[in-house]
Amino acid sequence: MAHSRAAAIFTTACAPLIWGSTYLVTTEFLPPDRPLTAALLRVLPAGLLLLMYARVLPRRSEWSTVILLGILNIGFFQAMLFVAAYRLPGGLAAVLSSTQTLMVLLLTWLIGKTMPPKAAWLWAAAGVAGIALMVLSPQARYDAWGIAAALSGAASMSLGVYLSKHRKTSLPVLAFAGWQLLVGGLCLLPAALLAEPPLPALTLANIGGYLYLCLFGAVLAYVLFFSGLARLPPAVVSSLGLLSPVCAFALGWLFLGQGMDGKSLLGFALALLSIDGVQRAASKK
Repeated sequence: MAHSRAAAIFTTACAPLIWGSTYLVTTEFLPPDRPLTAALLRVLPAGLLLLMYARVLPRRSEWSTVILLGILNIGFFQAMLFVAAYRLPGGLAAVLSSTQTLMVLLLTWLIGKTMPPKAAWLWAAAGVAGIALMVLSPQARYDAWGIAAALSGAASMSLGVYLSKHRKTSLPVLAFAGWQLLVGGLCLLPAALLAEPPLPALTLANIGGYLYLCLFGAVLAYVLFFSGLARLPPAVVSSLGLLSPVCAFALGWLFLGQGMDGKSLLGFALALLSIDGVQRAASKK
């Protein structure tokens, strides 16, 4: 049992680690100033690929759940994510996004009528503090709309994670992920077409970047994520999301020459300890 749980945690953790590479791939390989197009090309083809393979339709009673989760987990979340990315420095956006674990704990209390252990709350708050130490700079600008978008995106994903666990469907994981990606992509389609200019002639680097975001950042990552969510508590899954800014920070240091000092190293360690702390608190529930 313990081995099975550890394996589920490890494979689920691969999803936010993959997502943590998105910033590097976007800045180094994709055409500039087309965030919604990048999100669209990441999720819509991924959904179609998964559904072509799975070939499973939701039951009539499940369509509302699938559409709702596709909007919360993919469509609205991705839109708010990129609004925040454009209006806020990456560090502040990462700190606000790291509140997801606290939000899942709050939903467990308010909707599930179950009070999570105090240790889970403390470790989740420690994770936010760790990300703040790691990535936040004194020069961060505080744009109200950007902050609202980042918190709205975190709340959307938190609610989607919670409902994905508690509103079961008969769909196998490939179809479950595929339908959500398709719904989310269809939500992003008009926004990308109306708000952004057409793509320029793509280089091999551009094509490679989009393929990576689609095949690894969506197909593989979301299958791993939803597989883990089927086997692990929502708070445990959301706590693993801290690995995304941790990975982005490490890749920025390795490949982009971004600085690392004692404060950021302390935050790095605190974020990792927070993930372990939430896991232990959830297992003792």
